[in-house]
Amino acid sequence: MQYAGAVSRLIVELAKLPGIGTKTAQRLAFFLLNAPPDVAGSLAEAIREAREKVRRCSVCGDFTDVDPCPVCSSETRDNRVICVVQDPRDVAAIEKYRGYKGVYHVLHGVLSPLAGVGPQELNIKSLLARLAGGAVQEVILATNPDVEGDATALYLARLIKPLGIKVTRIAHGLPVGAHLEYADEVTLGRAIEGRREME
Repeated sequence: MQYAGAVSRLIVELAKLPGIGTKTAQRLAFFLLNAPPDVAGSLAEAIREAREKVRRCSVCGDFTDVDPCPVCSSETRDNRVICVVQDPRDVAAIEKYRGYKGVYHVLHGVLSPLAGVGPQELNIKSLLARLAGGAVQEVILATNPDVEGDATALYLARLIKPLGIKVTRIAHGLPVGAHLEYADEVTLGRAIEGRREME
């Protein structure tokens, strides 16, 4: 069915969002069109504000609207332990666990030669700069347990181990191919507690 130009454009734009197919995009579009004007206005304003104010933390690379981010600037976090994750959503997932007291480093992706993603495209250079200070005692590699995540963890372990820093990998509880953002707090907590040293 063909819709009016503005409706059709709204559906097309919504369908570009990850996990949103055409049917869901239509439902969302008609929800927004039928809702009070302030609902759509609030959504548009939230998107605009996030795009204007949110940026990468200059220390860890996580998304934040203050720099450095609250975790990096916290005096209660243990700066001797850095948990390396591939995506800002993974920081949020681990923070739900509440048992991790170290800091983070967000790679913003994983090594994927087929997709043209090499070390230069990832936030690795700033990680090595953080490690050069000598204060870090352990790096936890918490990339997803899939082919790309494992390859990235292995690559990082080979870079970090010669620096004399303990390198561990999250372990139990996460099935192969799973993504951190979908794990519950207990499973993720066990994975962090059961981390093992990388060879």
